[in-house]
Amino acid sequence: MQNNLSSPQALKLLFISTPVGGLGTGLGGGVELSLYNIAKEMLRRGHTVQIVAPSGSLWDEFPIIEIPGNLQIIAQSQERKDPISMPVNSVLGNMWEYARQVQSEYDVIVNFAYDWLPFYLTPFFQTAIAHLVSMGSLSDALDQIIYQVSQAFPHTISFYTPSQGVTFPNLVPPLRYLSSGIDLSQYEFCGKPKNQLAWLGRISPEKALEDAVEVAVKTNIPLKIMGKIQDEEYWQQICSDYPNAPIEYLGFLSTEKMQSVVRECKAVLMTPRWVEAFGNVAIEALACGVPVISYSRGGPSEIIQDGITGFVVEPDSVTGLTDAVSKLDTINRQDCRQQAENDFSLEALGLRFEDWFKAILGRDDSVSRL
Repeated sequence: MQNNLSSPQALKLLFISTPVGGLGTGLGGGVELSLYNIAKEMLRRGHTVQIVAPSGSLWDEFPIIEIPGNLQIIAQSQERKDPISMPVNSVLGNMWEYARQVQSEYDVIVNFAYDWLPFYLTPFFQTAIAHLVSMGSLSDALDQIIYQVSQAFPHTISFYTPSQGVTFPNLVPPLRYLSSGIDLSQYEFCGKPKNQLAWLGRISPEKALEDAVEVAVKTNIPLKIMGKIQDEEYWQQICSDYPNAPIEYLGFLSTEKMQSVVRECKAVLMTPRWVEAFGNVAIEALACGVPVISYSRGGPSEIIQDGITGFVVEPDSVTGLTDAVSKLDTINRQDCRQQAENDFSLEALGLRFEDWFKAILGRDDSVSRL
């Protein structure tokens, strides 16, 4: 896709997507939204962006080079000590073989995959590779290779938040903490919610949906559930354990449909069992004026202004979640929208990414480094 503005500083960017599913399918979780918004803003800023993703991608806003092959096993389903493995005819391998072939056409290759292979390949490419690490530490082998890249290729490793980055041992600075951003025009403010709560995310054990369901039972407030069912057995177990819970599963929704539901909710619940790298769900809720109640585990605790735009509670405490629900009337929903506008606009996100890419290329030594 060609840039729409002329600029002597315009970059040619090759985005390599996650290998766990096609874009738009929901299998990639928050990585999909991050890639979408970063691509959109880079184009608006006058850069050239080409996206490479697995076959079966559903987006029609961007031209995508779709690569066939078998999908990668999701990292969160594996054990920390497991060896690195790839399926036969790996889509991950095929995407990076394509990148190798066309690398000379681009200034920077941006890796969105939380996987060992792109980090391992970094020294073998002539074009710089920028790695956006999308999860906290889950694998000893991946930890080691990320450390090696941080040591040999300064500036190329970035995280969403410090609480995510600190889960990785021995990293060599400078490191980048880029946060996230969304197109605020796609989210409509609602000042008068209905008596309902929302939970959004991949439905899999590390997201602990059952805790949100238990809150719905204890408060008797209906819970709207949205997201991709990644673990069908897990979902069926929740339905079996809470047969009379006031819950409704709405499926994996487009941004337009999702925000039309979320904005009418009293709050969004976030119940991670693991360290969340960021939590795009949180800023989407805030953009609608909806407070967020989350366990203090990773990115959401850095997003939520406790007592102002939501509540941060003790991890795994359903009682803490329930108590926070009882205090929602103390939150000014306009403050939630204002925080989203101040901290999570696409314009601010674009500046952070531009600075990162320029630092990698050595074009701007004056940019701030974390």
